[in-house]
Amino acid sequence: MRSKVILGIDPGYAILGWGVIRTNGTDCQHIGHGTIQTHASEEMGQRLALICKELSAVIKKHQPDDIVIEELFFGKNARTAIKVAHARGVCLMCAVEHTGRVFEYKPASVKLAITGAGNAPKPQVQAQVQEILKLAELPKQDDAADALAIAIAHMRLTHTENLP
Repeated sequence: MRSKVILGIDPGYAILGWGVIRTNGTDCQHIGHGTIQTHASEEMGQRLALICKELSAVIKKHQPDDIVIEELFFGKNARTAIKVAHARGVCLMCAVEHTGRVFEYKPASVKLAITGAGNAPKPQVQAQVQEILKLAELPKQDDAADALAIAIAHMRLTHTENLP
């Protein structure tokens, strides 16, 4: 099987996390990760334009075969959820523009694929990401670690022999 590059995205309008892995279908290696940050002082349209520009640059640099985005989790704050949904829409558009498709997973599906438990706490998921990718340390931003988890989950969910 040829190797595949997977870009995972943890959508957000203040901080968007991204993580890139390479897989041959049976294991994976860390390629890169980071965040795209916008400033609260900017209007939403400007923030979304920055996300589009920066995410497009990440996509062009890493040339992913698959782009995976976490589905939106609605918490108690509807106003925040709507803003995250705007950013997520930009991510979906960028993904389809560059690869012709996009994959989406619920947070519980990502946790299940990484740890074997759909209700695993964030520290457990992050520890597994660190172990799977053999990282000396976790990414400093939780959003980037979450994006790597999304990419790994996609690898595992599309190749069931990789499940924990």
